[in-house]
Amino acid sequence: MGRPSLLSLLLCAVAVRAAVPPAIVAEGVPPVPPALTAELAPYLSLGGAGFRGWHATRRAALVTTRIGEASHLHLMEAPLAKRTPLTGGPEPVKSGEMQPGGSLLLYAADVGGNEDYQLHLKDLADPKAKPHRLTDGKSRNVGACWSRDGSRLAYATNRRNGKDTDIIVVEARPPYAERVVHQGTSAGWGPVAWSPDGTRLLLRQSFGQAESRLWTMDVATTQKTRITPETGRAYFTQPAFAEDGRAVYALSDHGGDFLAPTRIDLKTGELRRLEGGPAWDGEELVVSDDGARLAVAFNVEGFSELRCWDLATGRPLPAPKLKAGVLSNLLFRPGSHEVGFSLNSEDSASDAWSADLDTGAVTRWTDRTSKPKKTIPSPEPTVARVRSFDGVSVPSLVYHPDAAKFPGKRPVLMIFHGGPEGQSRPGYRGSFHYYLNELGVALVYPNVRGSTGYGRKYLALDDGLKRGDAIKDVAAVLDWVARSDRLDAGRVAAYGGSYGGFMSLACLVNYPERFRCGVDNVGIANIATFLRDTSDYRRGARRLEYGDERKPEVKAFLDGISPANHADKIRAPLLIVQGKNDPRVPFTEAERMRDAVKARGGAVWYVLAKDEGHGFVKKANADYQFAATALFLRTHLLD
Repeated sequence: MGRPSLLSLLLCAVAVRAAVPPAIVAEGVPPVPPALTAELAPYLSLGGAGFRGWHATRRAALVTTRIGEASHLHLMEAPLAKRTPLTGGPEPVKSGEMQPGGSLLLYAADVGGNEDYQLHLKDLADPKAKPHRLTDGKSRNVGACWSRDGSRLAYATNRRNGKDTDIIVVEARPPYAERVVHQGTSAGWGPVAWSPDGTRLLLRQSFGQAESRLWTMDVATTQKTRITPETGRAYFTQPAFAEDGRAVYALSDHGGDFLAPTRIDLKTGELRRLEGGPAWDGEELVVSDDGARLAVAFNVEGFSELRCWDLATGRPLPAPKLKAGVLSNLLFRPGSHEVGFSLNSEDSASDAWSADLDTGAVTRWTDRTSKPKKTIPSPEPTVARVRSFDGVSVPSLVYHPDAAKFPGKRPVLMIFHGGPEGQSRPGYRGSFHYYLNELGVALVYPNVRGSTGYGRKYLALDDGLKRGDAIKDVAAVLDWVARSDRLDAGRVAAYGGSYGGFMSLACLVNYPERFRCGVDNVGIANIATFLRDTSDYRRGARRLEYGDERKPEVKAFLDGISPANHADKIRAPLLIVQGKNDPRVPFTEAERMRDAVKARGGAVWYVLAKDEGHGFVKKANADYQFAATALFLRTHLLD
């Protein structure tokens, strides 16, 4: 075969250069070979759709799907019907809510992943009308909720000082008159719902994952009344008015280890747990418009189960059987007992579904999983539990590649979730199917102590000065890998995003001989500097989880477990991925880790996106991140 022509070499060079999007800065990353780009192509567009809500006056669904680079809101007039775009532009719109009984669409959007969300109103009755921005264009505005008559909105904002949360009530029509009804001294306040008669707001005050309080506010006088117990610490989430405003239902660990549906009598203050739910955490709770039905999604060993109750009697009712997977965005359709939701299952990316609680009928609204020419198998996971150093049972979600195609012991990609108040759960693996199906790499997702979904005691096992115990859990998982006849303990990579990035870095520091390489995606390199530099509105809640770095003994402990302070122990190559606009984990954490490893002669690939925040959401950036990660793992894990 003759030598390649100059033209063919130039074309290859152009193809390689084109793989790096304009907003990406890549340091130390080799060019992505065109052959790898082609191999990855079937795995790059496997995203689905999300249910976001219902039309206000008819059976039509709001969903999000991607338009070009970003996800946007669409309206569907019937299941599996054509989608009509409602929003557009380069920045994603992730949620929206219709005005009760009206034509206004409320939605939020940020810029470049900075999470300073601005609220917008769009009149769907006037196709020519431009959206109206309700907020100042600079601050963070969240938690917006409509009054029952659709005339007003309440939302939380940090516009006063960038740190503390105020609550605003604003009219939904010009001149958009507004009033500050609560001026906060912390970032934990937010409105949740309006009472049926529009005279009261239900407020939630958060103290991290260990405690939250519920209040009602008289909107006219701004007088607040605490409706949760004055003594003891308890967590309340997903609260909703019911029984014509005489009661509030919420998920709470009050009186137990798991989050259970709980009724709060607003006259007597009595709290009563509803009977008939599983002994697992509830995660979403909604009440029908007529107050007759309560629907709750439970997290049972990672899988979602839908349960419902008759609120007139307090007794459980039969619930529709759903496809195995993870349910989210649960919401009743106005004037009905039909709930809509997103469902992510092993063989299908997230899609919009609904279930009628009266008839049991289950309806699929979207079918957005791409149908590539190449068949993409979707293996079922297993749950492996191991005993850690102190006897605590640590679960891991495990996906094995096809043993017939990939015989023998297989390399392992150990993936840590973020949070730390998070959980790796079953569901469609998307682009990660590439590692299973093309590279024969097993995926292991440890839910180390501190993960949600396993009760409040398990959640608190890593708080403050107990953070190192979660790192010790990894040793037990590694020992389990070593005992497996299907996994290769000599070829293990660590991977994680956000807090999972911290865990990935901690693995390389604490178990340098047991990991071949590691991937840190928007991860924490030094917990003390992270707490100092994270956004002002987040710092208080994060100190409740990690400890207060201003205290000398806490600072000393955090320094002792922070990977950037121990980069000399790292032996394995490292890939760092970061968004320049990240308001949670500042990009300085990524730079700090990069510089510490390089100063000691370590191998680092560094990928920075100038137009992203806490994770890449723009398609070109996300595709490049995946290509760079695949190249990194092929280079450092498979040899």
